[in-house]
Amino acid sequence: MHIESRRTPTARVTQNVLSVAGGGDAGGETVVLVHGNVSSAVFWRGTMLALAEAGHRPLAVDLRGFGDTDPAPVDATRGLRDYSDDLLALLDSLGLDGVHLVGWSMGGGVVLQALRDRPAAVRSVTLVNPISPYGFGGTHGADGALNHPDGTGGGAGGANPEFVKRLAAGDTSADSPVSPRSVLRSSYVKPGTKIEDEDEDAFVASMLSTRTGDDHYPGDTVASGEWPGVAPGTRGVLNAFAPTHFRLDDLHTIDPKPPILWIRGEDDVIVSDTSLFDLAHLGALGVVPGSPGTPAQPMITQTRAALERYGSYTEVVLDCGHSPHIERPAEFRAALTGHLKRS
Repeated sequence: MHIESRRTPTARVTQNVLSVAGGGDAGGETVVLVHGNVSSAVFWRGTMLALAEAGHRPLAVDLRGFGDTDPAPVDATRGLRDYSDDLLALLDSLGLDGVHLVGWSMGGGVVLQALRDRPAAVRSVTLVNPISPYGFGGTHGADGALNHPDGTGGGAGGANPEFVKRLAAGDTSADSPVSPRSVLRSSYVKPGTKIEDEDEDAFVASMLSTRTGDDHYPGDTVASGEWPGVAPGTRGVLNAFAPTHFRLDDLHTIDPKPPILWIRGEDDVIVSDTSLFDLAHLGALGVVPGSPGTPAQPMITQTRAALERYGSYTEVVLDCGHSPHIERPAEFRAALTGHLKRS
């Protein structure tokens, strides 16, 4: 078996889709895998091969502005709907219905938005270390209340400018703690996790496929008079899942409600109740000066509260960081395939 790549025209953008050839069951149930921020479908290759061996038909898509999908600009005022509408357009183009959706990190928000907007098209959902249903940064409490009306603390202003610079320059080194390779080693996976050299190089290349700028990553920045001085803009990736633009308060109202599996790493430093990428938590640690005591966003608590209202979900916690499918592949695949069989 091997992975094939094909650019697929849709009613919105031409999207790059990975599939498995030379094995598996082409007639099996379709599982569509959606990657996270600063990555691409390449991060799903091992999962795809395992799913094909189990008789499923896995497809992994590059979101707009990542991998080999068209770099169409991101209108952040629509939340994550530029991405989720692209995903639904891909399903339409391929004539797919009743699919299993799997979303990692930002991709978890994308598949939840697709579920919210077209629940009848979804047979099951698997969330892998997903962003909170109330976005990333700028909220507090289990119900995602805004810290300030303008969403201060969320959006593109939270990006590390040196990381963005190195990403844009195609830096493959590990000579800085904020180079893409170093961030992969320290934050995408639990520090000390062994990644084979060939895989690591592929993952770094995947990260470097991210388009940068105001229309892409991280997006446009807006000043705020409230601490920490930045608020969500209207364009680009990080603004698309800022709390003023992306909120799924009513996910529990959809009908039908396909089952949701939530898989997360217990040592995730990106999506956490004490995220090292949350300006509020960095303020509490003294890394970002001047904090007035703004609490960290309780991302895990928020997701659990939303899923408890939804009702039909299972939570699985693994001993790993932000990428269970990379760090704990056997346990991850067992949980995923079990969920698919039950759905």
